[in-house]
Amino acid sequence: MRTLALLAALLLPGPGHAQDVAGRFDYYLLSLSWSPSWCQAEGEAEGQCAPGRRIGFVVHGLWPQYERGWPQDCRSAARDPSQRETRAMADLMGSPGLTWYQWKKHGRCAGLAASDYFALTREAAKTIVIPEPLRRLGRDVTLPATVVEDAFIAANPGLSRDAITVTCRDRALQEVRICLTRELEPRSCAPDARRDCSGSFLVSAPR
Repeated sequence: MRTLALLAALLLPGPGHAQDVAGRFDYYLLSLSWSPSWCQAEGEAEGQCAPGRRIGFVVHGLWPQYERGWPQDCRSAARDPSQRETRAMADLMGSPGLTWYQWKKHGRCAGLAASDYFALTREAAKTIVIPEPLRRLGRDVTLPATVVEDAFIAANPGLSRDAITVTCRDRALQEVRICLTRELEPRSCAPDARRDCSGSFLVSAPR
């Protein structure tokens, strides 16, 4: 009986199930990736990681979310973006490759044309002010996750503590994730989207 129950649980649809329908979701999650940590983890030395570019946050993605779980890899009648369109997003998202990947996995689920989804991603990014100390970081520092969160809240008065989560990887700042309504207003994240890093982590300066 326990084996049958386990098998049944494994067969239950999870996030990104094939039944996800483009345009059917509850809110957006704007994910801002700290580029120095990503470049150190991936070991790349070109694009956003090229020496001397001094890139801090880039937009990892604008992700449609359910109140529980999230859609991904949705079927969509929308035309895929051209290479020109994905290259045009590299200034915001780091590289055309990441832009294309994010469109396939998350963008199609928004139920928008690629050009409209990319325009919405830019608009979402503009609603968030990057704290001045993080924009001008000149040396590596170790900070509690709460300090980064507090800095974003101070720089964005409409942002509540429940609307932002800070993640880390290998004890280094990974991402700042901000939950937004479909109209791009700050809102509380659903419980499964709150993944705050505990303790302190390294924030490497852009190089």
